[in-house]
This record gives sequence, structure tokens and C-alpha cells, in this order.
Amino acid sequence: MTMNLLHRMCCSSDYWARSVEQKLLPWALRDVELGESTLEIGPGYGANLRVLADRTALTAVEIDKPMADRLVTKYGERARIIHGDGTDLPLADSDFSSVVCFTMLHHVPTPALQDQMFAEAFRVLQPGGVFAGTDGVPSFLMRVSHIHDTYNPAIPDTLPDRLRRAGFSEVQVDVKGGEQRWRAVKT
Repeated sequence: MTMNLLHRMCCSSDYWARSVEQKLLPWALRDVELGESTLEIGPGYGANLRVLADRTALTAVEIDKPMADRLVTKYGERARIIHGDGTDLPLADSDFSSVVCFTMLHHVPTPALQDQMFAEAFRVLQPGGVFAGTDGVPSFLMRVSHIHDTYNPAIPDTLPDRLRRAGFSEVQVDVKGGEQRWRAVKT
């Protein structure tokens, strides 16, 4: 996974942190019950993590070692931070009441690895647990903003079948503007 300088500056900004808290997370998690223990895959700079840590016992898995170390320093008292890969989670089966990932799916380099991440989210969820997330929808502007980035957008029309193949039911995908959100349940 790579992020260009512009992308890193945006994701680490106060503007992005406020947008996450005031817009993205309220929309993404409307009517979603996180439960007692949540796993966030790919927290990046921690804008979502900062908010989620006040709502649930939070574990976050970050693939980038320097970023994971930064998160431990900044949020280690509020959340359990693990350096690891969302496609091969170093976590026990059925350990979490919810799994979330926000605006990071397009950084997973291939559809096969995205599907592997969905399967891992399913594996670590407790029965009845929810997998929820957001990502941008494919667009020219998104492509341009990801020059020299890993950019592999998920197509909203294909996402429900991909989540069902991972084992999920009650799959819902919504598109609003340039964003998509999903939620799916492990039954």
C-alpha cells in the first residue's frame, strides 16, 4: 500500500479529522450497533480511531509499521494497536462484536486481496456481529488524487455479492455523492 504526499497531508489534517467525526462516521455508522469490542482494519493516521475509542473497546490493525508505531504513541492508552495485515489478521476467530474499515479499501491492491480481507473480517466476527465501512466510489477525481498511490476502487454494484461470498448476510450497500457505505452481518 502506498499513499502520495498530497494524500498523506489530507489524511493527517485537522480538516479530515473533523470531517470524519462530523460527517463520515455518523453516516457510516447510522443504525449500526458496534457492541462491546470493535476491530478497525486500516486506521491510517487515526481519525476514525480517535472517535471510535470512546464508543467501544477498540483494536486496530495497521499494515504500515511506522504508522502503527505512531498510533501506539498517540492512542495506545485508548486502543489496542497491532501492526498487521487485514488480509491475514493475527487475531482469534469470533473475537469481535463488530469490524469496521473506513476509506481504506481502495488501498488494498487487488480485488482478490480485498475479498481475502472480507473473509478475515467474517472470521474474526462473533455470530450476529456487523462488518461496516466506507470507501470512495470510482471516479476521475479519485483516480487523479491517487496518482502514485495504490488505487483499486471497489465497484458498489459488485460489493454485495462479494460480501455474500465471504459469508455475510443482510448485506446493504448505499452510495451518496462520491462515497459508498456497507454493512453486513455474520449470521
